[in-house]
Amino acid sequence: MNEQEWQEAAQRAEEVFQVMSSRVTPEEVELIRKAYAFAAEAHKDQRRQSGEPYITHPIAVARIVAVELELGANPVCAAFLHDVVEDTPHPIEEIREQFGDDVAFLVKVVTKKKGNNYEASKQIDNYRQILDSVHYDVRALMVKLADRLHNMRTLSSKRPEKQMKIAGETDYFYAPLATRLGLYPIKTELENLSFKYRCPKEFQMMQEALDNDKKAMLPGLESFMKRIEQLLDLRGMKVRTEIRYRQPYNVWRKMRNSGRDFNHVDGKRYLRIVYDDFRGWPEKDTSLYIYSCLTDYFKERPGSLVNYIDAPKENGYQSFHIVLLSPQGTWEEIHISSERMIRHSRLGCIAERNEGDISRWIEKFRGVLQDIAAHGRELAFMEGVTSSFYNDDILVFTPQGKGVILPKNATVLDFAFEIHSDLGQHAQFARINGKLSSVKTVLHRGECVEVGANETIEPKWDWLGAVSTYKAKRHLLSVLRHQDKLPYTRCPKCHPLPGDEVIGFKQGDTTTIHKRDCLVAIQQASEHGDAIVDVVFEEHRNFLYPVRLQVLAVDRYHLLSDLVECITTQQRLSMDAFNIKSQDQIVTCAIDFSVRSAFQLEGVINSITQISGVEEVSRLQVSKD
Repeated sequence: MNEQEWQEAAQRAEEVFQVMSSRVTPEEVELIRKAYAFAAEAHKDQRRQSGEPYITHPIAVARIVAVELELGANPVCAAFLHDVVEDTPHPIEEIREQFGDDVAFLVKVVTKKKGNNYEASKQIDNYRQILDSVHYDVRALMVKLADRLHNMRTLSSKRPEKQMKIAGETDYFYAPLATRLGLYPIKTELENLSFKYRCPKEFQMMQEALDNDKKAMLPGLESFMKRIEQLLDLRGMKVRTEIRYRQPYNVWRKMRNSGRDFNHVDGKRYLRIVYDDFRGWPEKDTSLYIYSCLTDYFKERPGSLVNYIDAPKENGYQSFHIVLLSPQGTWEEIHISSERMIRHSRLGCIAERNEGDISRWIEKFRGVLQDIAAHGRELAFMEGVTSSFYNDDILVFTPQGKGVILPKNATVLDFAFEIHSDLGQHAQFARINGKLSSVKTVLHRGECVEVGANETIEPKWDWLGAVSTYKAKRHLLSVLRHQDKLPYTRCPKCHPLPGDEVIGFKQGDTTTIHKRDCLVAIQQASEHGDAIVDVVFEEHRNFLYPVRLQVLAVDRYHLLSDLVECITTQQRLSMDAFNIKSQDQIVTCAIDFSVRSAFQLEGVINSITQISGVEEVSRLQVSKD
């Protein structure tokens, strides 16, 4: 670095020293200055790809840690030093000798391992190393998030392929991690920057649409908020209000999930009402008072109230949400929050500055990570981690009133496994708010869920597609991997059954079996004859195959009950569907059930044929397998 660059870097670092001097001891400030000087000397001959002196990056990371995350002296020191061991000849032992064990630990966590032998991959091993630190100290995660945030803020200097790699890591791992830790501003910025570099055209389109919406709506929104301030002022309450537009990525995700275009999607913005102490009331009472005042004057959208004060999100987020009709005729989302809630939303799990509170807050997450490490065979490490990073969550209740927090789009099965693994394993049905429902039903916030279990019910492979949580996936896989699994894939056109004459075609590790008269098999035999393999497709007591029969009959009294009795009582089979159409005394009936073999199906067809009035029985193709 030349003299001017040294001076500019020192000026940037001075802001960090000034901020920290107001909340740490003079001795700690000196340690922070020492860490900056050490890093500046270690990186003095290095530059970033943008051409700037490399020390500008550690300074920026230290500023995020000090100003945006409000951490203490040692994390700030670690932020200045976080790349020294990785990118310079200075070993971790020197950091420990100069700055102590705590700073050395934080630096070591964020230092990527060197070498070519990785347990999974370089990236996954790096994630694992970062997450391992949560067993000891959450501050290391904060330093790493600050490092990633500045890298994303300066990603424009990277090559496109490098941008895609870093943005992908951010969207997949770091943004959900920030969500889990309750760091909403960092989470939002990381998601949005990742979107900007992954999908630049869509990002630009969304940004322009939001800018146009702001120009069109801002005067009306400002008038609405001013009226709210006046109404509350008349009640003796001083508040501050904000009009906050969501970022392009958030709105794009809402559009994709709802299937609506920009003009019709909800949630492009929200209006925030922030209060401080009012008459010494509890926050909930103050929020309800504001709610009461507002709904005296403005129409509330029915069912829009969400109370995150009594039922915080998994990461601790609290607020009071309602939707009101503005004088301009638009439904507007309103967040009623205290100053404390706003600070907690910004600083997440570290807001209380209390190590005991932090430990309790992340206890559940630590348990998940330990469970993943102990059962890595059933579920890949990163799949287990990301399934426990809830982008958003819901709170549902047992009939006894116990709250259960689950990721958005979780199902009854997720709920059941969260209560107890035995309940999930034998779940047969549910009652959601008293209504009988399938165990695959998606749950919504505030619902009361009762799960009915049956010891004869065992998990099925299709349950894996109906669960979201790590706990449910892990338990299902641990059970299912001990069950027999069909060694073949059945042709989706001819649907062969055990007992049919079949032929197999092997591609890679997959063998697909067909009936010998299947047109697909005939075509493949003519084009890929070398892929033909001999297969033995036998009946197995654990495997059932869905079939559909069409019955044509002359209508008569008791015809349907005879059909049902034939299948359920005589053949001891369970029906999945029974659809009937009657026209001019001619009945056409489609019956879905499952059999173990072609021989069993033949027996069913023969029995139905003997029923009085039945003219014809034929097998139809059924798409499900």
